[in-house]
Amino acid sequence: MKVLLIGSGGREHALAWKIATSPMLEKLYAAPGNPGIARHAECVALSEKDHGAVVEFCRGQAIDLVVVGPEAPLVAGLADELIEAGIAVFGPTAEAARLEGSKGFTKDLCSRYGIPTAAYARFADAVHAKDYVRNVGAPIVVKADGLAAGKGVVIAMSEDEAYAAIDDCFSGLFGASGAEVVIEEFLEGEEASFFCLCDGKIALPFGTAQDHKRVGEGDTGLNTGGMGAYSPAPVMTEAMVERCMREIIEPTLKGMAEMGAPFTGVLYAGLMITPDGPSLIEYNVRFGDPECQVLMPRLKDDLLALMKGAADGQLAHMSARWREEAALTVVLAAEGYPAAPKKGSAINGIEAAGEEGVEIFHAGTALRDGVFVANGGRVLNVTGLGANVTAAREAAYRAVDRIDWPQGFCRRDIGWRAVKREAAGV
Repeated sequence: MKVLLIGSGGREHALAWKIATSPMLEKLYAAPGNPGIARHAECVALSEKDHGAVVEFCRGQAIDLVVVGPEAPLVAGLADELIEAGIAVFGPTAEAARLEGSKGFTKDLCSRYGIPTAAYARFADAVHAKDYVRNVGAPIVVKADGLAAGKGVVIAMSEDEAYAAIDDCFSGLFGASGAEVVIEEFLEGEEASFFCLCDGKIALPFGTAQDHKRVGEGDTGLNTGGMGAYSPAPVMTEAMVERCMREIIEPTLKGMAEMGAPFTGVLYAGLMITPDGPSLIEYNVRFGDPECQVLMPRLKDDLLALMKGAADGQLAHMSARWREEAALTVVLAAEGYPAAPKKGSAINGIEAAGEEGVEIFHAGTALRDGVFVANGGRVLNVTGLGANVTAAREAAYRAVDRIDWPQGFCRRDIGWRAVKREAAGV
């Protein structure tokens, strides 16, 4: 098979690394890719925004499958144009991608199909949104309705924080994504990420993880795209997975099909495991980043075969097997992230770090005169494997400590909740 992978981040590097091991693969292209992805694929100068150019490239190179990594091109309808051109794609249509593209759409779907989620209200202006906060009180959650690169959600512990978040949305901070606001009940519990491969009718459970969104240790500071993750998520027991499938995933697939927008690709459910059971926080329509970087090293089976099965509607007779080991990834970010990351600083020691038996996925690097330099906010993902999360964390941080990058930083407590459980023998 000839495959085109769309994207340039750590998630796409992990996907490229795994796809490259498939015996089905003839040639892997990546658009635009990054220096890490270039080790596994031929990087091509295609913009994900130029759908016509992507279609023409696929025709010219006889591409058998397009794998779309990030959410923006899916919400913008790239999959629709590929499908119309007769090109198989792993990823949902624009109609189905509304599950991530509009938080309000997803909340309404939950309401219609009885899917457990936090109580909510939708607003198109600041005055009514603030009135709602005043009546309900804090803590409360304020979300920009559309895509905001993981930064459009504020967990407001006071009403003043909520008012400020509302003003940010309606002031244009998130562009058109903030034209509507969803305000939700604050839920208590433990967060987890649950992934399923979907072919429009069938949902195949595809692993669990937990990530760390806050930039600071102890889960403090600003929300980010994710400072680290580990897999599997201890809170996602076999019984909990079965319950999530029954109460959340299967009704979602049924609802989307009934709406005429069957979901194919990967469905990523962000969950809150409350004392009463699982509750859907939000859906994403692509692999998580950095969760993908801990799922791929644990996957035993051929990812490419599974993706093609999802695209072709053939998941009914497929399964996914996982290594017993835990995986943990630490994100190395550029100074100033997430507000104003500084680009251009040199990064040394990546090869030496790799000698620790870890996988290092590039998220925001560039090559300058043969030297890796920072070219984004989240720059590297260092992923270790171990008998448990504690061992995986030790492996990851041993490698992190061999990377020479004074202008970079990371959290030193990734996996703290699982490590605490393991120390207590839970």
